[in-house]
Amino acid sequence: MKRIVLWFLGTASAVILMFGYHTSTSGPQTTTPQASGESNGAVPSVAPSSAGGPTITGDVAQTQWGPVQVQLTVQSGKITAVSVPQYPNGNHRDAEINEYALPILINETVQAQSAKIDMVSGATVTSNGYIRSLQSALDQVK
Repeated sequence: MKRIVLWFLGTASAVILMFGYHTSTSGPQTTTPQASGESNGAVPSVAPSSAGGPTITGDVAQTQWGPVQVQLTVQSGKITAVSVPQYPNGNHRDAEINEYALPILINETVQAQSAKIDMVSGATVTSNGYIRSLQSALDQVK
């Protein structure tokens, strides 16, 4: 009888722990720093804010972890500044990945002057969303 009670309590505990564990696959919990007034320390961008030229905002690319949106500043047909107003940052892992990946994607964009950039290893979903939004912004420039 003791064995059955212990087995039942052990199984119930394991099931409760499994259902209580929240992972990043629990769904996107994305916040946009501009919309919520929050900041996670640094909104990714490159070049000074006085870069001049028109600002072109790309379409919002929906990814499985949340939306990604790119904004470009273009002067004389060249990309002079890039910012990312929307990106997945609803949990610690998203913030960690994007803190690393977005500066790389931004620098590659300015260097390549196109959407033909390499994806960042470990940030495949964000890279895909970034490139889609970037391409939609570039399509508006032409």
